[in-house]
Amino acid sequence: MPATLNATKTRNALRTSARISLEMLIVVLITAVSLWILGRMWSVIWPLVIALLLTTLTWPLTRFLRRHGWHPALAASAVTLLFLLVAVGTVVLIAVPVASQSGELSAGVGNGIQQLRDWAAGPPLNIGADQVSSALDSGVKRIQASVGSIVTATLTGVGTVVNGLVTTVLALFLMFFFLKDGPRFLPWLSRQLPGRFATDVQIVAVRSWDTLGSFVRSQAFVGLLDAVFIGLGLWIVGVPLVLPLAVLTFVSAFIPIIGALFAGFVAVLIALVSNGWPDALVVLAIIVAVQQLEGNVFQPMVQSRGLGLHAAVILLAVTLGGNLAGIVGSLLAVPVAALIAVVWNYLREQLSDPPDEQETGIPVSGMPDTDRPDTGAAVPAREPT
Repeated sequence: MPATLNATKTRNALRTSARISLEMLIVVLITAVSLWILGRMWSVIWPLVIALLLTTLTWPLTRFLRRHGWHPALAASAVTLLFLLVAVGTVVLIAVPVASQSGELSAGVGNGIQQLRDWAAGPPLNIGADQVSSALDSGVKRIQASVGSIVTATLTGVGTVVNGLVTTVLALFLMFFFLKDGPRFLPWLSRQLPGRFATDVQIVAVRSWDTLGSFVRSQAFVGLLDAVFIGLGLWIVGVPLVLPLAVLTFVSAFIPIIGALFAGFVAVLIALVSNGWPDALVVLAIIVAVQQLEGNVFQPMVQSRGLGLHAAVILLAVTLGGNLAGIVGSLLAVPVAALIAVVWNYLREQLSDPPDEQETGIPVSGMPDTDRPDTGAAVPAREPT
């Protein structure tokens, strides 16, 4: 009898394991198909994602204007125009100083190359001028042999720039419509969904919106702190192009970890070619100190409540996103991980403690804190067009 009982338990355990394995395989298959569909629709999804991120950044100002009597279309137009002016101004702040000091930078690069050649000619390398010339000749020959590939790469780059411009224009139009009509989306969606989905989707959407807004605003705040402290350090050391480097530091902060490394590398490189090794080492020390202060003090304080993700999870998410989709993957890794956490936490809440129907009233706007007072109702009155 015990042997029969053990055999029955073993078979039941095997059946359960097989069922769970099959369900996991189905989930993996569905995920793979979903990612494939997203890849095929990426030309539409990417502008939509950019527009959502920009909307979370600009919505507080739009909400302020709407609460003070501005028509939704007028408020959205004013905020979109202001954003365009800020974006153009940012590009000007980077491009104009760089263009004005391009001659000095070129001379610095030439001096740096000459110093490198002088160092390589001495011990312990003892690389002579003939060896350097031979290496340069080999490089020129390889470039000449790769003219076709260079032309192809250039045309590909031009196509990428054109696609980027189209994506930017489409994202700006979408941002305008999100700012103008966003608060009506979830009430409309709740009327299209049956039963409990009308409530569940609203709750998850509102929490996701809050999480995206927290991510964008926290990254902007942390980037501002980095730009101020690193800019002050560069100004004290006497590195040229302080303002463009500070602006680059702020913009790069929206790509966690990788953006800071890139901005720091550019700052150290400019310090090296313009001021020499000692100042470059000082700049490196300043950047490392600021990044440590940001990573261990500012960022955990700012992001811990908003995202609820451990620093290790953020690091792994950025690494995985970068391996899968390059810079775009690094940019989207943290908000995607945070949204997955939002969905998972909501599912866990529903499975562990189903909510009372009387406690499920939520703000029904896809953008919480709209210009209409919260009534606590599941579906609000329609806002004026």
